[in-house]
Amino acid sequence: MKILLATDGSVQSEAAIDILKSFRFDKGDEIKIISVVDMAVPLAIDIYGGYLPDTTEMEKTAREHAAKILSETCEKLEGICNDLTVTSEVLFGSPESRIVETAEDIGADLIVVGSHGYSRWERLLLGSVSQSVVHHAPCSVLVVRQRAE
Repeated sequence: MKILLATDGSVQSEAAIDILKSFRFDKGDEIKIISVVDMAVPLAIDIYGGYLPDTTEMEKTAREHAAKILSETCEKLEGICNDLTVTSEVLFGSPESRIVETAEDIGADLIVVGSHGYSRWERLLLGSVSQSVVHHAPCSVLVVRQRAE
């Protein structure tokens, strides 16, 4: 089985990691862990006014943060990774698109993502990565919610 775990380091992503710990894996199963950095230019910047901020430093910081998230995720999965092949990668672009593209590229059997648990209005205004992935994924998608404590 090939599993794609998409994480952003949030509490909801932690819940997705925890659920994977309860899976039973066979020798040869694979998990690819990705963190997607969205470097879209904010709408408040007037690209036609002649000013575009230098995003080099922001990109470097975002890449380092995503790499740290991946490293921590691999450490958290260490106990279940004995017979698994685990790879990780930092990607840039739209999280929804990159998750679906990566699942297609690796031939994933399952995508695991955390749900941010937005209200109806928040989802309308902010969009939902997990909802978009569910609708466009080439395989099954497990959306994991954080347990209420």
